[in-house]
Amino acid sequence: MRDLATLPKAHLHVHLESTIRPDTLRELGEANGVDVPAEPPVFDGFRAFADYNTLVRACLRRPEDFERVAREYCEDEAAQGTRYAEVTFTAASHGERLGDLEMPLASVLKGLHSSGAIEWRLLLDHSRRRSVERAERTLDLASKYDDVFAIGMAGEENHSLRPFATVFEKARAAGLHLLHHTGEDAGPDSIREALEVGRTERLGHGIRVLDDPELVAEVRERGLALEVCPSSNVTLGLVPSLPGHPLPRLVDAGLTVTLNTDVPSVTGANLAGEYARVRDAFGYDDAVLADFARASVTASFAPEGTKTRMLRDIDAWLTPAAGG
Repeated sequence: MRDLATLPKAHLHVHLESTIRPDTLRELGEANGVDVPAEPPVFDGFRAFADYNTLVRACLRRPEDFERVAREYCEDEAAQGTRYAEVTFTAASHGERLGDLEMPLASVLKGLHSSGAIEWRLLLDHSRRRSVERAERTLDLASKYDDVFAIGMAGEENHSLRPFATVFEKARAAGLHLLHHTGEDAGPDSIREALEVGRTERLGHGIRVLDDPELVAEVRERGLALEVCPSSNVTLGLVPSLPGHPLPRLVDAGLTVTLNTDVPSVTGANLAGEYARVRDAFGYDDAVLADFARASVTASFAPEGTKTRMLRDIDAWLTPAAGG
């Protein structure tokens, strides 16, 4: 078995606020008057996670807080073999909370630029539970900064995307990509809405596509990649166990599957760790893991030169010399 930390990888689904190092979170909490528990709680569903995430966000108040977590994020990704990342940040929510709409985003971008450890692009997300007005502010922010390449909807999927249809059309007109969470805690109707109303270009999670064979065929024919996050699905109580995860059935259905962490600070698995967990749970060999890595590169919005280099280096990782 080859070292998965040396496998070149793209990371397509990860929330910056859920990557903070435990020591960093405790230090930020202490500095900003937030009592941070020693360990994340056990979650019994998405709502419990969202409540914990509110506590984490409260630890981020000053420009240097946002800069630090962004810089450390890049360093940690590089250490696990990530070459390119599309990282998600909830900019407008932080800006409204702190009374300065642009400071959190500007500070995160400063931290990402200061690292130089990996290539990255930034996606701004918005909770389906929140107002259309805040979504408009998210779009305004995304339009102002060249480093933001997409916007997307996150949060509990029982809230419809339809109220945000005009925002999506404006985003497309502005040259932004659309990447939504869908098919995680809701079924095929959620995915169809993300495709038809949200115009999503990948499925953020997407595991519930298997509930509808016709939808599976449509997603496969359209070549839409799934951003699958196995450990997150288990940690948030959406799948009973890792061996019981539908990942192998998604692969067997001929879908384009990428591996991601989503919320690594609460699952305890970075991207290399996620690949290792999948290998151990399903007995996948290095060639299959390299296929996941290739899918992540191909499905990304990385520059073509970056894609070419990464695909070449994934092939090199599979050579006998790379295996040691």
